[in-house]
Amino acid sequence: MGHHHHHDEIFKLHTPDFRQLNKKLDRRTFLTKTSLGLGALAMGSLLGRDLFGSSPKAAAGAAAGAEADILKALPHFAPKAKRVVYLFMSGGPSQIETFDYKPGLAAMLGQDLPPSVRNGQRLTGMSANQSQLPVAPSIYKFNRHGKNETWVSELLPHTAQVVDDLCIVKSLYSEAINHDPAITFFQTGNQLPGRPSIGSWISYGLGSDNHNLPTFIVLVSRNGQKDQPLYARLWGNGFLPSKHQGVQFRAGGDPVLFLNNPEGYDGKDRKEMLEYLTKLNQLQNSAYGDPEVDARIAQYEMAYRMQTSVPEAMSMADEPDEVFDLYGPDSRDPGTYAANCILARKLLEKDVKFVQLYHQGWDQHGNLPQAIAQQCKATDQATAALIKDLKRRGLLEDTLVIWGGEFGRTVYSQGKLTATDYGRDHHPRCFTMWMAGAGVKAGISYGETDDFSYNIVKDPVHVHDFQATLLYLMGIDHERLTYKFQGRRFRLTDVEGKIVQGILAS
Repeated sequence: MGHHHHHDEIFKLHTPDFRQLNKKLDRRTFLTKTSLGLGALAMGSLLGRDLFGSSPKAAAGAAAGAEADILKALPHFAPKAKRVVYLFMSGGPSQIETFDYKPGLAAMLGQDLPPSVRNGQRLTGMSANQSQLPVAPSIYKFNRHGKNETWVSELLPHTAQVVDDLCIVKSLYSEAINHDPAITFFQTGNQLPGRPSIGSWISYGLGSDNHNLPTFIVLVSRNGQKDQPLYARLWGNGFLPSKHQGVQFRAGGDPVLFLNNPEGYDGKDRKEMLEYLTKLNQLQNSAYGDPEVDARIAQYEMAYRMQTSVPEAMSMADEPDEVFDLYGPDSRDPGTYAANCILARKLLEKDVKFVQLYHQGWDQHGNLPQAIAQQCKATDQATAALIKDLKRRGLLEDTLVIWGGEFGRTVYSQGKLTATDYGRDHHPRCFTMWMAGAGVKAGISYGETDDFSYNIVKDPVHVHDFQATLLYLMGIDHERLTYKFQGRRFRLTDVEGKIVQGILAS
């Protein structure tokens, strides 16, 4: 007992009496300020002349100042692209059925993949237990198209028409072998969730060109096969201020959730309520200097402006029949991939900086020939139409269009291989993406894979290299776009990433 008593005495000796130290500091203020992560700061200065010698406002101000210095330098060089549309094919489209033509495989139908090709590389749990890994050539034919006689699959007849505008990169690779880490890696630069997405980094770095719409807008197809889920964090802001997050626009009466006025409210009521809310937020901000309060005020104001701008942006009433004919019959059906492609063009015309479409359904472990034909049918015409439409409107020269998924597919069949049917497993070691428009060479293929489309033999492009190049085309040096969080400077490309010089237009 004596020992406990002794400790109590010591504690009393070393614990200052808050009431004596600062009469102005009531309990609530103390708890609020320490809970804002300033506990250590406050305790450190308890013994000094001022209880909160460095106010939270000053600390927030210093952080904002450092951030302002980073942003002041942007863009780091003249941007080639003013805006990006990223057509994300979720699930991992097979390169072997689309762009990576391997005529030699036909003679090897059903033979086991040579061990020298696989080289002991990691397989997924879905095909690791197969007694054989039989080579499955594509049952679809390839034909040459365009000035450079580029090989394109018969599944993509419309894309084949615009091949002279495409920069096809056949040598992408990633470390992630499962969907969630692979998509998260592509969108945020890390396989684990919590980092800001590409569109959020661009919003943070370059700001907005349209006061009335978000800088980063996401459209998810209603008509993709829902084989793999998508999460809102894929377009999230991570640790960046919340105003940089992607905003999902949907088909239907409520394109942006929680944007419309509640029942019984009119515009005037709403404006009055927002004015009072802003005053309350400003009071809170002057007390604590929390930058997230500023972000929240900005979000409310943006939401109010979007009540007018979103219905106008989403309306297809002004589109002539020839536009719907160009994008294909699906384009008249709101929420389809084709309708979202038209919407993307409208948003790009309004100078939205980053528009991202997600189309699910490319995860073809079985029944690949039939399933990939459906996917191509749902996307091919509208994808090509978007390129043609941007080009004829003079927008392609300063818009970057990107097409691709999170990884490729294996050359061997997952499950039973027959003359007309096979599946393919995930393959992160090589896959194809393409870009078109601002700053990239048109009509070229870059990078090469081996005869099995299994390993890269020339000009590999890592996910971080792709991200570094995308930022470069937007005028950003990926090594200099940083954000300090929890004591560490973060960037999209982490500590890697090289610009792919070979695809850049001179």
